[in-house]
Amino acid sequence: MKLRLNALIAAVACIFATPAAAANTGVALVHGTSAQTNAYNDYWRPEFVESVRQGLPNSGNLLVVNCDFTKYMWDNAAAGCLAGQLYNFVTSRGIDDLVVITHSNGSNVMRWIMSNPTWDSRYPTIISRIRWVNGVAASSAGTPLADAVMQGNIFEAAVGWLLGYQNDGVRQQQVSWMSYYNANWLLGTSGRPSLPKGFWNVVGSDVDSAIWDSDSYCGGYSENVGLEITQNWLDSCSDGFLNCTSQNAAGRLWFYDTSRTRGGEPLSHNQSRRQCFNLDVILRDDL
Repeated sequence: MKLRLNALIAAVACIFATPAAAANTGVALVHGTSAQTNAYNDYWRPEFVESVRQGLPNSGNLLVVNCDFTKYMWDNAAAGCLAGQLYNFVTSRGIDDLVVITHSNGSNVMRWIMSNPTWDSRYPTIISRIRWVNGVAASSAGTPLADAVMQGNIFEAAVGWLLGYQNDGVRQQQVSWMSYYNANWLLGTSGRPSLPKGFWNVVGSDVDSAIWDSDSYCGGYSENVGLEITQNWLDSCSDGFLNCTSQNAAGRLWFYDTSRTRGGEPLSHNQSRRQCFNLDVILRDDL
């Protein structure tokens, strides 16, 4: 938390060092493994997006990304699409202070852009405008469930609604595959150079699905039940899809869910993209 506060102080100092050029803040929401055409309604939901929007001085400076993250992170339909939308967003609106909020595998696509600035001529401009990236339930070290899905076993039925099935976006999140990418192509993990801008992790640590517990219904009860099932094949600290270690494998820890959420509630992998337990307010206040 101290490191994050120091980064914010440094950013504010730079802003006030040039009084004639006040920062124009924007936020981009980057979805996870799926092919989205309406992530506003289908992935994040309007109540979440509109709550986060309230933290912006200019409410129009919000982008909800829609790309095909069932492809490999470097694919034109994934990183190319994300770069195009981010580049057009920051240049058309003159945004020079961009906060990117990613969820799940969206963090890997964003990290690809930040790690490979010479890959695409749009990448340097995007990177230069970023204040920091908030990786919510980031899939930075992959998940054993991706291995299971690729092997065609029972996990497909439990997480197909969230992860998808045997596509390239799932394939790349296999644990050994992410280990290779982290060692050779991506920055920010242990033993690798740092990312050019801050990458801060929000870690989901558990799943509640007790039928008598009203908190289990936030984000969708059936989805939380599915994640409770898959959690049996993960570490005790997990959000039902990702181990906590994967969520905090790149960049730095911002906070574990229970340390900041309302009532100290854990965030399942589904709840961490929903208006659950004040997560939206925390992200809004971060702007």
